[in-house]
Amino acid sequence: MVNKNIPFSFIFDYLISLDLKIKPMFGMWSIYVEDKIMLILRQRDKNPQSNGIWVATHKEFHQSLKKDISALTSIASEEKEWLLISEENKDFETSVRNLCNLMLNKDLRIGRIPKPKKQKK
Repeated sequence: MVNKNIPFSFIFDYLISLDLKIKPMFGMWSIYVEDKIMLILRQRDKNPQSNGIWVATHKEFHQSLKKDISALTSIASEEKEWLLISEENKDFETSVRNLCNLMLNKDLRIGRIPKPKKQKK
């Protein structure tokens, strides 16, 4: 059962066939498939321009993913390896459904294995 406080929980209806791991992360929710982070769901009052569904990817895939899902925009981050479907986008749900279809078809452009955490001394 999905926590009711998770934003955009309709996404789980599309991804029900995947073995998802859902983890809280800094007031957001990260979604993993196996060892890859796939998505972050964000809906917070602070910096609302960053609300929506973040897609974990690599910079070399940005252009082709944006071509497939025009609602995707880049997120300013140190890694520059996230794309966003803004909750404000008029095609939000359709774009999310298209993203889910790519995930269900195991599109290799989506998802990243996170960098190992630094061990504490």
